[in-house]
Amino acid sequence: MPTLQLLPVRDLQECCAPITRAPIGVAHAASLAASLKALADPARLRILSIVAASEDQETCVCNFTEPLELSQPTVSHHLKVLVDAGFLAREKRGTWAYYRIVPGSLDAVAGLIATV
Repeated sequence: MPTLQLLPVRDLQECCAPITRAPIGVAHAASLAASLKALADPARLRILSIVAASEDQETCVCNFTEPLELSQPTVSHHLKVLVDAGFLAREKRGTWAYYRIVPGSLDAVAGLIATV
């Protein structure tokens, strides 16, 4: 039977690189997680893309159902999630609703991704 050889114990401080900047706080992490959850759907990402690609970065609700190949109630649900998360602003004009990306709303998410 082989003999066990004991290895020297290393100082735990030596095994890891030190943290050089403050990680995000609990509240900020919760807020970003909610934002990421709102974005974590292909239809919602496509909605943002459609709005961003539209003239004046604004589009009517009627412009979503065909390119997304989704029913109007499903599109309305996704739009509500994006509005509630603060990514889209909704403006009613007559019988139609128009959507626009809220300026700066994607900055926190982009900043997090850039630092990872």
